[in-house]
Amino acid sequence: MPSSPLLEVCVSSVKSAIAAAEGGARRLELCVNLANGGTSPSPLLIKQVRESVEINVRVMIRPRAGNFCYREEELDTMRAEIQQAKILGANGIVLGVLRPDKHVDVERTRELASLAYPLGVTFHRAFDETPDPLRALEDVMRAGVDILLTSGQESSAMEGKELIRQLVERAGSRIRILAGAGINESNARTLIWETGVQEIHVATGVQKNGETDSGLVSRLFYSINNEPERN
Repeated sequence: MPSSPLLEVCVSSVKSAIAAAEGGARRLELCVNLANGGTSPSPLLIKQVRESVEINVRVMIRPRAGNFCYREEELDTMRAEIQQAKILGANGIVLGVLRPDKHVDVERTRELASLAYPLGVTFHRAFDETPDPLRALEDVMRAGVDILLTSGQESSAMEGKELIRQLVERAGSRIRILAGAGINESNARTLIWETGVQEIHVATGVQKNGETDSGLVSRLFYSINNEPERN
């Protein structure tokens, strides 16, 4: 197991981005409207964050809150946002497109991933709504995505740890599994130990007064690099 699992922090402001980087985050997910699962940030915010931190920044591409089955005009918005993110220096994008039956929309996801190239692509927790997660894993990989964010289809990653373990094993080196939801300094290392996941994603768990706190990020970073206590 690598000695330094990757910590990704979800941020929605320049201040939070700087704090996350100072605390030890190695990648950011940049979005706004966190209370509704995150939506696309403005071009200005992307530019300001990119100019403020040196670590990897992946930008959310989600034109609205709600379901992940998009109309053609919404897909046009997503295409434009991807192009803008590339121009502004993003390292990757974060998206998720489902069909009406909630299976992964491989065709549209592949199209958007191809448009984003050579940027990396994270398929977000739309995955957790799919009815057959092992099939969805294969679909996401066929679509050209390099990271899959999931809570194991539960409200928290600890609750979904068995599925996360299965996904890690099934994925092998073909795609990286990023565990998210309900992860904090008291359970992060245990989750890594029990699932084999090497990348974790946090948002509100490292915030104070609505902004990311570098001290909380630092403690989380420390926790994932130290063995959990065992009875």
